Amino acid sequence: MMSGLSTGLVVEGAVAVLLALTIGYCIVLNGRLKRLHADREVLRQMISDLVGATNLANQAIKELKATAVEADLTLNTRLDEAERFGVELANHVNAGTVLMERIAKITSAARQAAPVASGAVAAATPVERVEPSKLQSALAQLQARQLARENAA
Repeated sequence: MMSGLSTGLVVEGAVAVLLALTIGYCIVLNGRLKRLHADREVLRQMISDLVGATNLANQAIKELKATAVEADLTLNTRLDEAERFGVELANHVNAGTVLMERIAKITSAARQAAPVASGAVAAATPVERVEPSKLQSALAQLQARQLARENAA
């Protein structure tokens, strides 16, 4: 009987030890689960913050794109206007050159026709002229740029 009693006692002791180990493991596992649950809440908050930051960044990108498009349109308008003014200015310079040539011819003719008291004909002072070829080339360059811009648009 003794061996039956001691075997039963050993088995029950082993079961008690295993039960104590299981309870201890359950306590450790419960602590880990609590930490995991707390980390899950932190992770959920981080994901929520990340989604909010992403939405703000997307909105900022849309606004930057709209601003860039607006700036591009404004710049193109101003460039077109500047090219028109450049062509107009070149036309005015060309017309001014023609007018200066006429005035030079008129003053030269008036000087030659006027009687000189000493009997000598006064020498006409040459009027400085802008070469029409330079004006023509500048006008052609401006027109070429304007045509290139219109083709690009």
